[in-house]
Amino acid sequence: MIKQLGVKPTIHASAQVENSFIGEWTEIGPNTKIEESYFGDYSYTAGDAEIIYSSIGKFCSIASHVRINPVNHPMWRVTQHHLTYRLTQYDLADHDDTDFFDWRREHHVNVGHDVWIGHGAIIMPGVTIGTGAVIGAGSVVTKDVPAYTIAVGVPAKPIKRRFSEEVADKIMRIEWWNWDRRLIEERFSDLNNIENFILKYS
Repeated sequence: MIKQLGVKPTIHASAQVENSFIGEWTEIGPNTKIEESYFGDYSYTAGDAEIIYSSIGKFCSIASHVRINPVNHPMWRVTQHHLTYRLTQYDLADHDDTDFFDWRREHHVNVGHDVWIGHGAIIMPGVTIGTGAVIGAGSVVTKDVPAYTIAVGVPAKPIKRRFSEEVADKIMRIEWWNWDRRLIEERFSDLNNIENFILKYS
């Protein structure tokens, strides 16, 4: 049975959302964890996703088992183990290593609008994915991906553009993802035909 979404985010009972903003008409699938992140309107996760220290744009489609901004360990220390920064967990101090977590926050991930991230993809710390991009299933993204580009593989590499640069630039100028609800209700069928869309709104 298909769920009816609404202005209030739909968050599965098994999902965890901590210190994050979740936009309208969103769906957070089962076993998803979102921490210290921004999650834009109409975006969704299919489930079993982990997102931390990230900004996700509007209308993003995040498949199951996606990991966005996985943990970086301190390779410059004698040991890379948790006990050097999760000190309270190991009863080594009464507070954790805040400098380490601040360092992780500095490597924020930015995902543009209308991005499709395929099943099992991993977006590494500090990466920016442009609006309209596609990340193939199982890809490991270690470098920025330009707007309206399809990237696949380990490490992910661009394989082609979704649209020509001219068409992509026109879509970027239209910024349909910022249409309010009234305009979306009036114009949603126009999103199905790129030629008519460009003629009508550019």
